[in-house]
Amino acid sequence: MSWITDDWRLKLLALGLAVLMLAAFAFSQNPPTSVTMKVGINYTVPPGLILINPPKQTTVTVTGLADLVSAANAGNTLANADVSKAASTGPSVKVNLVGKSVINGVFVQATPITLNIDARHVIQLAVLARIPKGAALGWQITKQEAQCSGPPPPCTVTFDGPASWEENLKAYADYPLPVAGSPNDFPSAPVVLEQNGTSLDYLTANTVPKLGMDINTVSIHIEAKSGTTSRQVTLIDAPPSNPPPTCYRVTSIAIDPSAIVISGPSDAVPNITTITLPAVDLSQHTSDFTFRIAIPPLPAGVTGSATTARVTYAISKNPNCASPSP
Repeated sequence: MSWITDDWRLKLLALGLAVLMLAAFAFSQNPPTSVTMKVGINYTVPPGLILINPPKQTTVTVTGLADLVSAANAGNTLANADVSKAASTGPSVKVNLVGKSVINGVFVQATPITLNIDARHVIQLAVLARIPKGAALGWQITKQEAQCSGPPPPCTVTFDGPASWEENLKAYADYPLPVAGSPNDFPSAPVVLEQNGTSLDYLTANTVPKLGMDINTVSIHIEAKSGTTSRQVTLIDAPPSNPPPTCYRVTSIAIDPSAIVISGPSDAVPNITTITLPAVDLSQHTSDFTFRIAIPPLPAGVTGSATTARVTYAISKNPNCASPSP
């Protein structure tokens, strides 16, 4: 055994050099390297908090031996964000990311990100049925309501989302058709959320956890009756049933009042533009004469601001006409 123990120090040095040469050769074939890549972010959000529009990806630096790093990708590498360790809530809160890979020997370095962290609240909103402008012309709405399946009106929905969204938040359902008669029913109207008059697209909003509402569509029920409106219409004289005597003629006609205001159902009043007065007999008049004429009856439900009119005919002799011989 003396050949083993003899010059042991020299032999140990030789063995060490051999190991180092072997390692150097191995590293020359598989050197350490690093790359950057985009990976998904996994969020851990404690109860009572919600993230608004958090980024879904981030850029990380992956380091390790070349053959290990080459196997790293977005499917086996990610970044974790633990929101419970955030210092506060608000629109611009810095949160650290911890990179991780399922490949042993690969190290992932990630930089902090900025998040919009809000409190998470649950509220109930009454859904208000709306009729678009111009959709109920000629009708007076007596009832308009949103109806949920189950409990009777008022229909309410439960919204679970950011507290900042819930200030002045209102829920509506819009009736999409013209009002025609009564009743009017629409079975599946989308629920619309508006904050201070601005629509919130809650269905596609990017939040973690996902915000939600228990009911997205409701039924709309509308009852209406014919509305009342007013307008001014002109009174028109009719041709006389008999003209003035021979050699006399009408030189002018004056009607007082010349127009009246009528009121009634919106579907009837717009159809009346003028009113023609009954014809009169002028066969016995050779000078100016005033008739008091009853205004013709108006359609059912329509009333006028006057029931009679004074019609004055100016009658004069025709100077070009010779009087008949006696």
